[in-house]
Amino acid sequence: MAKVIFIMTDSQRYDMVNANVSTGLRTPCLDSLAARGMRFTRAYTTQPVCQPARCALFTGMYPHSCNSWTNSSALSSDVHTIGQRLRDHGIRTAYIGKWHLDGGDYFGLGRCPDGWDPAYWYDMRNYLDELTPEERTASRHDTTMQTQDIPSSFTYAHRCTDRAVQFLQEHGQESDFLLCVSYDEPHDPYLCPQEYWKPYEDFVFPSAPNVADTLDGKPDYQKVWAGQKLDQERTNVQIRAPYYFGCNSFVDSQIGRVLDAADTFAGEDTIVFYTSDHGDFLESHCLTGKGPAAYDEITRIPLFIKGPGIASGSVSSAPVSHINLAPTVLDLFGLQCPPVFPGNSLLPQLYGNAERVNQYCFIEFGRYEVDHDGFGGFQPMRSVFDGRYKLSINLLSQDEFYDLQQDPYEMNNLINDPSCYTEICRLHDAILDNMNQTRDPFRGYYWHRRPWRKDAPAATWSYTGYTRQSENDYEERQLDYATGLPMETSSRRK
Repeated sequence: MAKVIFIMTDSQRYDMVNANVSTGLRTPCLDSLAARGMRFTRAYTTQPVCQPARCALFTGMYPHSCNSWTNSSALSSDVHTIGQRLRDHGIRTAYIGKWHLDGGDYFGLGRCPDGWDPAYWYDMRNYLDELTPEERTASRHDTTMQTQDIPSSFTYAHRCTDRAVQFLQEHGQESDFLLCVSYDEPHDPYLCPQEYWKPYEDFVFPSAPNVADTLDGKPDYQKVWAGQKLDQERTNVQIRAPYYFGCNSFVDSQIGRVLDAADTFAGEDTIVFYTSDHGDFLESHCLTGKGPAAYDEITRIPLFIKGPGIASGSVSSAPVSHINLAPTVLDLFGLQCPPVFPGNSLLPQLYGNAERVNQYCFIEFGRYEVDHDGFGGFQPMRSVFDGRYKLSINLLSQDEFYDLQQDPYEMNNLINDPSCYTEICRLHDAILDNMNQTRDPFRGYYWHRRPWRKDAPAATWSYTGYTRQSENDYEERQLDYATGLPMETSSRRK
């Protein structure tokens, strides 16, 4: 039996939560949550874009495995969410907030997908449908905050929280449930009451050394991305974003409302997950926003988990990934990890029975959004982090290798350093193996044959020569093309 609340934000960097790094930003509710459970200092998204990040959280699969390698591309019909999996075992499930997995535009389709209780479903399209045309437009421009003091009740975050509190009032005493609360904040265009953003009007966010990174020795595509910023003087860059930081503190207050309701209506034994989908560069490496890169500013995310048996104030520095969270949720309900899940449950770490459950964390990139130009288009990247070293294979550009122990701000690209060749190849092999094991549809000889790889095999049209069929536990066993009979093994030589 388990009572689980899964809370997430959007575009909240690891160092935008005071419990992780004291920068001057105020996040008292999240700080309190961190003190009540385990705080992970090396947690990573699977892809630093909204929808791909969410697919790993709520399907347990990598973006490339479920048709979510870009925004505005619906999940494959044979992919099942944790909502469906738990519902099918008689567990109450509710999802409130930003979904982003239905193939619609930014706001979603406004329809509750299978596996979640329609009585509580509330995506951004539902929110906009409650507003007048004038209110809709006002909600999409941060200039609205310059002309009026936005009441909390007008915001998406507040209305999501109201529904979460209602769910806990009505079902908090039940023995089993999963409640997901997914905030859009602090993502732009920013909307919050003045009391949250006004204190940041003169605030300057501390600049990391990599704000001065001019991308020397870095991939060409990053220089295209940076554009005219490469010609600017970087030593005097000041990071000012009062609306962004204000919404960061505002969403913290809304999370606090959910946590208070959990304590009141569900009790201390409630298990709470908190994370964010990705970060924001905020001028590091001459870049802004997020996109096709594996730098910590956009891939390292906050992650706190509290619950019975998890030591208060505990800290884990082992590398973990969003790909671990769906297996962890199922594990809490006593359900076996399905064969399509590539990740491991974090319960051994949470309960102090293992220091780490991952040898590697994998990060990827495909495209920012199928609807949008202006974000670099198709930028295929596969990256891996082992707790110290990070390797990024940028298929259409140059590759990157960083030693985060010696170079925590990822300034010095060591991809062509002979002394690092052994470690680079080890991580490269891990990427190639993961692509094969997870049926990455973009796998092929070109990922192996990189300019620096001395022992890469000759290019062949058949590549590994394997067929890799799906091990989908929700359907009958797939049929072997050569015989028409049920496959005996999913991965086999063709």
